[in-house]
Amino acid sequence: MSQVLPERIPDQLPDFRNLGVMMRILISVNVMSLVAALGGAETLLEAIRRYTTTAAFLEPALVLSVMSGFVVNRWLSRLPYWQGVVLCLIISFMMSWGARFALRELETTTVLDWTRTGLWGMGICWLILGYFRLRSRALSPLLTEARLQALQARIRPHFLFNSINAVLSLIRSEPRKAERALEDLADLFRVFMADNRDLSTLQREIELARQYLSIEQLRLGERLRIEWHIDKMPADAKIPPLVLQPLLENAVYHGIEPSSVPGVISINVFRVRDQVHIDIRNPYLPDGGKHHAGNKMAMANIRERLFLHFDAEAQLKTTVGSDYYQIHLALPHRDK
Repeated sequence: MSQVLPERIPDQLPDFRNLGVMMRILISVNVMSLVAALGGAETLLEAIRRYTTTAAFLEPALVLSVMSGFVVNRWLSRLPYWQGVVLCLIISFMMSWGARFALRELETTTVLDWTRTGLWGMGICWLILGYFRLRSRALSPLLTEARLQALQARIRPHFLFNSINAVLSLIRSEPRKAERALEDLADLFRVFMADNRDLSTLQREIELARQYLSIEQLRLGERLRIEWHIDKMPADAKIPPLVLQPLLENAVYHGIEPSSVPGVISINVFRVRDQVHIDIRNPYLPDGGKHHAGNKMAMANIRERLFLHFDAEAQLKTTVGSDYYQIHLALPHRDK
């Protein structure tokens, strides 16, 4: 049955902890200030002087506002959207007013000037939040939501057919193993058909990956060997659902199936400070032919999903060695 998507994605405040969000705020405010200076000056020299003077008050207020958003982000995310907007406006007013007051020795100012600066800060904050609201609606309409779910639910038909054939071959000789394989297959497809918009836990994704690989090992036997290095993984870390499974499916399809000799797929998951790292390495066959051609689309799909969830803070890199292919994922550590 097709899933019913919401008419519109609810408005949400930007994640002020996200590096991409912080960079967009800093750059956009400075660009607005520069445009205002150029528009109100008759010469380039005068525009530079205006911008420099404005920056003396703008930058401290801007940095303080961004830092404040970082600190209270978790609390903001729990508020209804418009309550969060009001709180952001109040923070911008206070930071702008405070910066102007702290730098009052640079020029003669009055309480009216400080208040006017605070109101300008609120106005800029309103424009920035409006930009992020429009951007969120542009990135999360029905088309993007449908594409996200389609990417998450995608599975190659050959996996289903091969899995069924592997189970059929075991029904008489090893019925218990066949039953367990069918249970794993049912669990996988239950996840594939679910509404996977929200982030999942790393522990859950590892469990699904193990189920998938156990099914593949039924038909590939000794040709497929798995090495897990997950002692240092943060089990509660949040990641997009069904990211590991398609990457491992690529590793099997491109690295193990074309070869007639056993191959090892290595999975290494660990945390370094505030980042979660996932390394997947599989054998590489230079003459793999059409098998390697499918990698580009899979990587593009994963990158798109990472961007939708984490913006500029997530990275996906691939390395091709003489006899191996490695995928490295770096994600911000989010446990809530």
